[in-house]
This record gives sequence, C-alpha cells and structure tokens, in this order.
Amino acid sequence: MITLSSDFGTPYPAAMKGVILRRSDARLVDVAHDFPRQDVRAAAFWLREVLPYFPPAVHLVVVDPGVGTDRAALAIRTGDHALVGPDNGVLLPVARELGDPEVFRIEYGDASSSTFHGRDVFAPTAARIHEEGVDSLETLSDITPTDDFEDLRFPEPAVGEREATGELLVVDDFGNAVTNVPGEFLDVGEIEANGARAPVTPSYAHVEPGQRLVTVGSHGNVELAVNRGRGDEAFGVAVGDEVRLEK
Repeated sequence: MITLSSDFGTPYPAAMKGVILRRSDARLVDVAHDFPRQDVRAAAFWLREVLPYFPPAVHLVVVDPGVGTDRAALAIRTGDHALVGPDNGVLLPVARELGDPEVFRIEYGDASSSTFHGRDVFAPTAARIHEEGVDSLETLSDITPTDDFEDLRFPEPAVGEREATGELLVVDDFGNAVTNVPGEFLDVGEIEANGARAPVTPSYAHVEPGQRLVTVGSHGNVELAVNRGRGDEAFGVAVGDEVRLEK
C-alpha cells in the first residue's frame, strides 16, 4: 500500500492519487490531509504516533512550506517501510521510530509546477518505489544516498522529583493539549499545571463534564484536558508554550 498524509485539505490529494494510480496498482490509504497548515513539527509528531501501526508500506508525506525553494526531496528506507517527502525534518521522527533510517536524495530537476511537488515529484517517486520495491532505492538512477538532510527532534523536558518543565507539542481536534513530559511523572492524585490545579485521572470521563484533568494520553505523554471540553482553553496554553507541572 501507499499511505498519503498532507496539510492540503481538498481537492489536491486527489491529484496525487491520480498520479499514483496511473503508475501503480497500489492500495491507497489516507492518513490525514488536515494536519495544521505548514506546521512541520505537528505533522512529524502525529506521523510518529500513527504510521508504526501500519504494515510495510510506502508513506507519502507532503507538509512542505518550502516548496519551490532549494529544499531537497527525500526518500527514506527504514525497516520494511519507505518514506517520501520534503527535506524539512517531517520524515525523521517516524523514520527513527520505524527502524534505522537510510536517507536518499531525490534528484528531480525541473518539476512541472514549482508549487505542487506533491503531485509532480513525491507521488511519482512513491509509485515507483512501490512498484520496484524498497530495496530499489540503491538502484534508481535519480535517487542517491545522502547524509546531508534536515533533522527534527522534539525538545526534551526538564523532569525533577516534584517538578517538570516541558513544552506543549500539539493540540488535537478535541482540544487535548499534549506536552513532551513523559507520563511517568504523574504518580500523584493531583497536580498543578501552569498554576491551575487538576486531578490526575486514567481517562477523561473520570471527572464531571467541563472539569479539567491531567492524564497520560495514548502517546505516553502528559496531556492537559477537559472532559467534553477543550484543555488548551481551560489551561490557557497554546502550541509552543512552556508547561510547568508541580506535584
């Protein structure tokens, strides 16, 4: 299969699918096309959380605020998977999660459009890798190994016995505010998050609707939330803000 992920919304993903289907018999699976626009780090976070659940596949990722500039295009082999997308760091966190990444640069010359490399560069490359196999990356003439690429690593929190200082990484569509503080920090029944006290619970429905809570999300990190409400608004935080947790 080939999975597709982007911040395109609609109808642009359909053009990428058309290109792929003209070149391969791949089963196409949409991961998401509503990642926050031009937010490379948010896309990288969610891809790291989602793609490891897939069987071996080629993963086409286009969150590309640098399209049309001199940024490179990459193909990455990692385990039994291949990743195709822009050289802006978006592929690296999930590549490390899937295995030991081998990074290749795609030499694409003059694309048909300087604003739609998803259709003109990445989709054809994903189809070709699907047809030739992941091991073909060494043999394709316009794909060459490289150790010169943009890496992306999430910030590390400062975690002490009674206090942790981290950062808000993403907010999901429910308003759950995901920090980079590991869930193991929550070993008490109540915690103060940026000055607001809230109970530590195993899930959202352990408090009344509208009540704040702190929990460990499915990603394993500390999450600020509200039962049937928005944690980002209730705790007054936004992506990139410092989050200070005190027991």
